[in-house]
Amino acid sequence: MDFTIETKDLISILMSVICGGIIGLEREYKHKSAGFRTIVLITLGSTIFTIASRHGLKSDDRIAANIITGIGFIGAGVIFKDQFSVRGLTTAAVIWTSAAIGMTVGIGYHALALLLTVVTMCILLLMNRVEKMVSLLQKQRRLNVTFRTADFEQVKNLEEMLSNKQLIADRLQVSKDQDTLTVVWHISGKKAVLLSLNEVLANMPSIISFK
Repeated sequence: MDFTIETKDLISILMSVICGGIIGLEREYKHKSAGFRTIVLITLGSTIFTIASRHGLKSDDRIAANIITGIGFIGAGVIFKDQFSVRGLTTAAVIWTSAAIGMTVGIGYHALALLLTVVTMCILLLMNRVEKMVSLLQKQRRLNVTFRTADFEQVKNLEEMLSNKQLIADRLQVSKDQDTLTVVWHISGKKAVLLSLNEVLANMPSIISFK
């Protein structure tokens, strides 16, 4: 029975907590499902398994492969799909990356793990600003319109009007309820044009409601 602890393993454990904590703080600040504690435990757990693999009598890549598989299940648990979109993909990717950083710490590449943590934070923080800048030029929204009658010709007329305003409209769903017709579009275009679309739709007598 061996109770000795190597100094480099203690350093690895400390580094995994630091790296996980840095990424976890950003996730916690944005109120994501995988927050501070979750990310820290993921990096720490990956480091522990990697250290155990390194100290094994027959050290191989089987433990590392199982870490990747296990993290895949955790990542899948934070992904949610509603009727038209998928949420949690970025959080799942952060979990995957955090595990990789933990494994990097576990094999002793502390400087590389710290560098990867910084790169990950740059992606999470700076890319968010880039996305906001792009959204000022090109916005997307989901448009749900209920027509007064079940005449499909008015759907085509509205789509033609959107096209004339240089808006790209992808029809997602069409449903009929008695005499009314409800259509869902995914629309993309300039922000100013999308904002003016509300007034145009409100003045169309063929439309009962839209959102």
